[in-house]
Amino acid sequence: MKKTILFFSLITITVTGMAQKAVTTSAVIGFDATTPKDALPKAENKTAIASLDKTTGVIMFEAAVNNFAFSNPKMQEHFNSSGWLNSAEFPKFTFSGKIDKLSEVKFNKNGSYKVNVSGNLTVKGTSKAISTPVTIVVKDGSVSTSSEFSIVLADYSVTGGPITSGKVAAEPKISVSANF
Repeated sequence: MKKTILFFSLITITVTGMAQKAVTTSAVIGFDATTPKDALPKAENKTAIASLDKTTGVIMFEAAVNNFAFSNPKMQEHFNSSGWLNSAEFPKFTFSGKIDKLSEVKFNKNGSYKVNVSGNLTVKGTSKAISTPVTIVVKDGSVSTSSEFSIVLADYSVTGGPITSGKVAAEPKISVSANF
């Protein structure tokens, strides 16, 4: 009898703990480096992995660099080349951060919550601290997140002629959304 109670207690604790961490493998990350000279440097990655721990506020994203899809295949080739993002040596972008004021988000109550998330974004092997506004929407137990921010490509050792000539924005807009 004691073993049965212990077994069910462990299962309950495990299930409760797992319910606090949400994970998705279909988060979407957009990269928009368009300029008045060129509307093509725009891509989307629909296979990013994201996790959100509702108890601690830890939020993470990971995206394979070569999964960013451009409308122009040549642009995708340049994006992944050794002269740009070098996806062979640096195969993923990562973000690891935390919701700044977690107590403002009620994961058990429908609503839209605007909070900041602070953490580290790693691109091409370089990590930089960032803080960005995030909208968290809770609806009937499901959670979705969305954010938009800009980065400075030179901060991540991404430079070159397309940027200096104005064909690629030096500070592209990044959008991130996930449904958990």
